[in-house]
Amino acid sequence: MQVDLNRVIEQVSKEKGIDKTIVINAVEEMMHSAARRTFGPDRNIESRFNPELGEIELFEIKTVVEKVANAAAETDVAEARAKYDPEAEVGDEILIKLDTATMGRIAAQAAKQNLIQHIRDAERKQIFNEFKDRKQEVVSGIVQRFERKNMIVNLGRTEAILPEKEQIPHERYRQGDRIRALILDVDLSEKGLSIVLSRTSNDFLMKLFEQEVPEIYEGIVEIRQSAREPGGRAKVAVYSKDSNVDPVGACVGMKGTRVQSVVQELRGEKIDIVPWTDDQAELVCRALAPAKVSKVIIDEDEHAMEVIVPDDQLSLAIGKRGQNVRLAHRLTGWKLDVRSEAEAEEEARSARASLNAIPGIGDINAELLYQWGFRSSEQLAEADETAFDVEGISAERAIQIINAAREHVANKKIAAEAKAAAAAEAAEIAAAEAALAATEAEGAEAASETIAVESAPAATEDAGEK
Repeated sequence: MQVDLNRVIEQVSKEKGIDKTIVINAVEEMMHSAARRTFGPDRNIESRFNPELGEIELFEIKTVVEKVANAAAETDVAEARAKYDPEAEVGDEILIKLDTATMGRIAAQAAKQNLIQHIRDAERKQIFNEFKDRKQEVVSGIVQRFERKNMIVNLGRTEAILPEKEQIPHERYRQGDRIRALILDVDLSEKGLSIVLSRTSNDFLMKLFEQEVPEIYEGIVEIRQSAREPGGRAKVAVYSKDSNVDPVGACVGMKGTRVQSVVQELRGEKIDIVPWTDDQAELVCRALAPAKVSKVIIDEDEHAMEVIVPDDQLSLAIGKRGQNVRLAHRLTGWKLDVRSEAEAEEEARSARASLNAIPGIGDINAELLYQWGFRSSEQLAEADETAFDVEGISAERAIQIINAAREHVANKKIAAEAKAAAAAEAAEIAAAEAALAATEAEGAEAASETIAVESAPAATEDAGEK
């Protein structure tokens, strides 16, 4: 222990970014561990760092007693006064300095490993404390290596992992490339420090806009909601607290420079920016852009909307493989059923015809029921009379209509069953006739073969006579 530990502790503290007190504690623990291996675990040993000497001092602690019961931890008054302190009294604790030169090589090696482990643990805790408050922050790093399909990113003082599921599909990086990602999670466990990154999170998209758009960073413009399919398309709903600031224009930037910076970072992911509104029907219409919406029917109970679009806008509203309507659903939170005008008109005609077919319902009542959301006689027949509430139809009339609908549906069911039975009977008759015809055909074929066999010898004899 002739090395000046002050210089070593200072160097380790700077290199690892660890507080000097933590390094000193680790060194003291190292020496304490080595001393227990050398002198035995029964002896009460304490290690202390002496900054003036630049070394770790070891002391054995013994208690002064009248009669020694444990020689490893106690000493009598006479011995204490003779060897250590002339004024020692019963109950005092005597510090006896130990010679560290007597420590063995194995103990020193174990102590060294202990020190390395302590410094590693301290470094991990230091890095954890640095990153634990940086969740949801965008960081930049260098692609270090690949483990299976996971990417290991060097963040400077430590490494982070970008799992395969958090990588944008079809995005390719090579070792040494610079990459930006969102800190998704930071965890310190017995296995070590784990920092998980993400490039597919909605928060990553929002943080990129925050970095590119000063109005978002300053809080003038808010991103109220966002939805994305990483690598494909994203939708962002923005709102401005200042009526003089256009939220969409602020996010797009001059000649689209701001949004293009985000698009380039996301490797060409298309981004639709729409202005937020508290009118949910209007928000859905904006979310379905670039498609135009003709009509929206809201079902509050099911939290759903039926969206009618022009026939030539249907494919645009739905998007490639349903992407546009899927993102609109995630952005607004409403279940969306997108239909073309022709399809909606055909369904309306079919629904009105089904309701009008109920005996005694009348055209006016049928139209009222249709406007209230009933789309067939079967649906009306399942309605609850006690909860039936259609404006323009009294409770007594409602009971009559529902009973008529149930009777109509029952008659339709009976007629359908009779038709099905008749069809089944006709099919059985047809099958029987086909079987009979097949039997007759087989008999005729067998008869013709018999005639051919009987006529064959006669023909041979005729040929012999000639």
